[in-house]
Amino acid sequence: VCLIPGGLDCSISFVSHVLGKVCVHGRQKEILGVLVPRMTDLTKSDCIWQRICWRLVECVPDRWMEAVVLGFVQKAPEADVLSRLLGNLVVKNKKAQFVVTQKMLLLQYGHTTAVLQNLLGYLSRDSLRRTLLLRVLQELLETWSSSSAVKHSPAEQQLYISKAILICLSHLKEPEIESCREELLTSMMEGVKCHLDSSVPQLRRLGMVVAESISLKISTEGPVLKFEYEEDDETRELKSLLVQMPSFCVVPSLPDDDMSGKAGAGLPLVRESNETSHTAAPVMPDEESDAELDSDDDLIPYDMSEDKELKIKAPVYIRDCIEVLTGSRSEDMDKWEATVKALESLVRKNPAATREVSVELAKILLHLEERTCIEGFMELRQRAQVAVLTTDPIPVAKYLTSQFYSLNYSLRQRMDILDVLVLAAQELSCPKFHGKTKYSSVQKPCIQLLPGSDSSKGWRRIVDERIKNKTRRFDMGQSRVELASCPNEFNSVAGYFFFPLIQHFDRPLTTFDLLGEDHLVLGRLVHTLAILMYLAVNTVAVTAMGKALLEFVWALRFHTDSYVRQGLLSCISSLLLSVPTERILADMTEELLETQSWLGDVIEKDPDGDCRRLALQNLLLMENLKKKLEAVPS
Repeated sequence: VCLIPGGLDCSISFVSHVLGKVCVHGRQKEILGVLVPRMTDLTKSDCIWQRICWRLVECVPDRWMEAVVLGFVQKAPEADVLSRLLGNLVVKNKKAQFVVTQKMLLLQYGHTTAVLQNLLGYLSRDSLRRTLLLRVLQELLETWSSSSAVKHSPAEQQLYISKAILICLSHLKEPEIESCREELLTSMMEGVKCHLDSSVPQLRRLGMVVAESISLKISTEGPVLKFEYEEDDETRELKSLLVQMPSFCVVPSLPDDDMSGKAGAGLPLVRESNETSHTAAPVMPDEESDAELDSDDDLIPYDMSEDKELKIKAPVYIRDCIEVLTGSRSEDMDKWEATVKALESLVRKNPAATREVSVELAKILLHLEERTCIEGFMELRQRAQVAVLTTDPIPVAKYLTSQFYSLNYSLRQRMDILDVLVLAAQELSCPKFHGKTKYSSVQKPCIQLLPGSDSSKGWRRIVDERIKNKTRRFDMGQSRVELASCPNEFNSVAGYFFFPLIQHFDRPLTTFDLLGEDHLVLGRLVHTLAILMYLAVNTVAVTAMGKALLEFVWALRFHTDSYVRQGLLSCISSLLLSVPTERILADMTEELLETQSWLGDVIEKDPDGDCRRLALQNLLLMENLKKKLEAVPS
């Protein structure tokens, strides 16, 4: 840095122009990597250098201000340093204020957590800038509590906004919290509702964490808001942002003499406390000694090593199982547990007896509730339902699909129906598993209880494997032994599983509206249809199923929920992979051209990354179909 002798006045606007032009041309890292550390040292104790640095940044033209401010925020090691370097720039310069309070927080979301902490910490360091901090918090909460923003913004931006809100809350003082308590409460109630309505687990968890943090800040007395969720690294990081480490907690480096003296002065205290604790340990009050004398520890326990648990015999006939499951006597609870555990194997061993009462048994299992604390009850019930459905597919499938759109069923029961249909369809389409391996070894399609951005990974893996099998490769190494061929039992019943589910999706019921608030079940339904379509490959009804599915997708292609859109794109993948190419080209040419245009829009405009990836995959599949058509001789 050049020194000007004689106390002469000078202008640094030329230097500001140079700084701005270098930064706007993408050389922020090079110039600020040298300038920021040097100015940090010079401004530590010299107010003249602070004023010089402020003037340097203030004189940057507005057209270059964004690049300079962004560079300073990214290069500054902490908020205090940034405050020394920029001063009250955001108060004096409207462009800098827009960049700091709007663009970097609401329009961008790629900055690191450290940059966010620098930025918001800078706003909190001065009384003039704290008004901007409160305004930023209000705008962040408006975005966080907007249902439209939750539906149409990517999950990464939602996480970024949540981090910014928690950092803002950590900087608020008690009088500021008191002044905006009502606004915080209103935003919390609206935001947590629209986050919990989302079908993406990450967004639901973000809503819970932020709502808990706001509740902790605004509650003066009484219990705070508390949710049950599984903590991961993301939630732990979010919670840590609510606790600010004050700068005075950082221990400065001391000279060696002072350090040794202070350390020496502190040692006797530690030693003294340790000695006190050791000597005080054996001393017990009289009450505690009396209580120990009165304890039951001296009593000799009974020898129960040879005791054996009484085993309750499970029923051996299907009708006896029905009688036990529908009985209400409390003394039969042990027999009820044994029946639930044995029902699946009993159904598979007695197919003829099961077919006589299959629909009745399916109804009982659908409504069966857990009476005792039996381990794995949900899985045991589901296995029994799948066994009944695979034993007598047509009548049981008719019953289950009709109940999916019936009144007086909970959302949980409707999703159970979808799970059972998918698992039974997979077992029927892969009969080599039946009777030779345990049911647990059957590969289960991934229909999740709480779908998220990683939803249907198992389903997509199946699709990827199918694409891989259809791709011609050379020199793939040792060939694998082909499995023995066997009939596809799903061939004759695929329509009973598929068409009833797709018929009444647009007819709302009193307690069930797929196109309204029950979009979580709609997402599960769409993914179920995609899997059923994939499993129907080489069946007689696959072409009719494909045409119906394409119409279904076209009706819902603009749905606001990302999980539903992912399922719709998965439906297109399964259609392209399952329906014979000649049938696609003969019966669905116009529809596919429209679908191709829609997929292009999804790649360009959809905020969800998984949707964009699936759309690109579908376009590649269509390109393969086009090449196959061109390769066929006319």
